[in-house]
This record gives sequence, structure tokens and C-alpha cells, in this order.
Amino acid sequence: MSHRRPLSLRATRRQVLVAGAASCVAPWAPAQPAWPTRPVTIVVPFPPGGGTDAFARPLFAAMGKSMNRQFVIDNKGGAGGTLGAGIAAKAAPDGYTFFMGAVHHAIAPSMYPRLDYNIETDFVPVGLVSSVPQVIVVNPQKVQAATLPDLLKFIRANPGKLNYGSAGNGTSHHLAGELFKLQTKTFITHIPYRGAGPALQDLIAGQVDMMFDGLGSSAAHIRSGRLRAIAVAAEKRAPGFPDVPTAAEGGVPGYQVATWYGIWAPKGTPRDVIAAMQAEMRKTLGSDEIRTTWTGLGTESPNLWGDDFGRFVSAEVRRWAEVVKTSGAKLD
Repeated sequence: MSHRRPLSLRATRRQVLVAGAASCVAPWAPAQPAWPTRPVTIVVPFPPGGGTDAFARPLFAAMGKSMNRQFVIDNKGGAGGTLGAGIAAKAAPDGYTFFMGAVHHAIAPSMYPRLDYNIETDFVPVGLVSSVPQVIVVNPQKVQAATLPDLLKFIRANPGKLNYGSAGNGTSHHLAGELFKLQTKTFITHIPYRGAGPALQDLIAGQVDMMFDGLGSSAAHIRSGRLRAIAVAAEKRAPGFPDVPTAAEGGVPGYQVATWYGIWAPKGTPRDVIAAMQAEMRKTLGSDEIRTTWTGLGTESPNLWGDDFGRFVSAEVRRWAEVVKTSGAKLD
């Protein structure tokens, strides 16, 4: 039978000292710096001046001011927003690159057969930023119609004479136009651009006749009189634009198209970073400053985050696949 030898007094003192030292060291261990410690890049897959840009810049300017950190908008336009999406999908998932995409990225899988990314699996959904109705706008110098019935009367009397610009093939601007043609049994020529900004510039300059644009990017031009708003493609009139009738009021019931914008992170981005981004976005979207800005752009602050936002995007991918199939929309 073996017997355990009692610890010597010296050994006992040594253990107490070691334990005490360890307990003293732990609280003094240096804490990890809070995210972010350097500028955060927001990839916007369209040129400046479009709807995505119109919401990204005020949101991240306000967040940067609140957090005393820098958010850099990096415009990567081209291929209906898919070029920038592909770049963002391949970015390092270190919490310093996020992607601000739009409804266009739920349409793209049905329009572009060889995308080098998957919006549902190559990104982590962070949250919805805004959702605004499409608005039918015309250059008032080129199109005399002031109401939707007058516009339809002219289009039907002159098939193919009018054209409409879009942010590119497969964008909501493109599909909104194709859906309008389908529902009204009319024909308007589609002219794709590299983003809503360049398309709007040409619309204002008179190079194209009309657009089916997100209200956010057309808002300032409607207020200035450079563009005339014919109708919003929504169930009810838009906040901030009570004088613009709905398409249903103009004789096209059921014509409803919204342009929404959201934030994603590259797959593999740390969960704590995504949670921190969501917390700051919630706070900023709820601020009086952003609420006022959003109303001016024709929308309200949404409340859709994380997996719920991801499920919304998946449903939109399926919905727009049906619209593409029904309308027969193709790349021009």
C-alpha cells in the first residue's frame, strides 16, 4: 500500500506564489483593439451618381462620423453590377471589405449564365439598407407627356420611337422596362449603360428619352425640374413625393417594382465583426439624420438583418427568375 507524502512547507509556498502571480497577470493582459482599427472599404459595384451610391455615401459618412473611423467608397462599375460583386466576393474576409449590392444582384443569376460568384453562397448577408420604388421619369424637353395615360398614348402611336436608359443589362432598371412593356403591350428600345449615374446624365442631356429608375437616384433631378416623374411603380405614393401618382392610378394596375440595397461581407468574415457592423448600421439607420435623408430619397429605414435578409435575397432570386422568363428579357 503506497502512501502520498505530504507537501513540504516550501513547496506549498511555491504553489501559492505561482497561483497568485498568474491571477495578477491575467487582468493586465493587453485587450484586442476594437474593430475597425483601419479604414473599411465598401465596394459599390456601380459608378458614382446611381442609386447604390446615393445611399452608400450618406450612410457610411454618418457611420464614420459616429465611430470616428473611416469608410471608403470604392466604385467598381461594369457588367450590370456583377464586376464589382465578383471583386468583393474574392476580397480577404478580414472585416475590412464589405459589399453594397442591390436588387440587381438577385436578377443577375437569371441574366448572366457565367457569373464568377454566387450572391447566396459567397457572401454573408449583413442587412438591408433601403427599399425604394422605381419611378418612370422622362426628359421634359424630349417627351411632352405629363401623365402615364398620355405617355402610353404616345408610345402606342409611335412604337419604337422612344428609348429608355438603364444601369445595365440585368439590372432592375432593365427588368422594370421589360415588365412595363409586357404589361402595357408596348415597345420601347432599351439602351444599357455601365450604371444608373451615366444613364441619368444622358437622360438629363437628352441622349435618351426616359428611364425606369430607382427613386433614390432620380429624386434630386425630379425636384430640380431636370426630369419629370410620371409614376411610381408601387402600391402607394412614395414618402417625400406625394404629388407623384402610382402606376395603378395611371391605368397600369399591378405594375410594382422596388429597388432595394443591402450590405454583404465576403464569406468567412468573423462573426464578431459582422455583429459590430450590424450594430452600427442599426444605430445610424435609426438616427434623425439618416431618417430625414431617406425620406428625401423616397424611402424609409428598413429592419431586415442577417439570415432574415439572406432569406429575402433568396426569395428575390426566385422571383426575378420568373420575371426574366415571362418577359423574355435578354442581354442587349
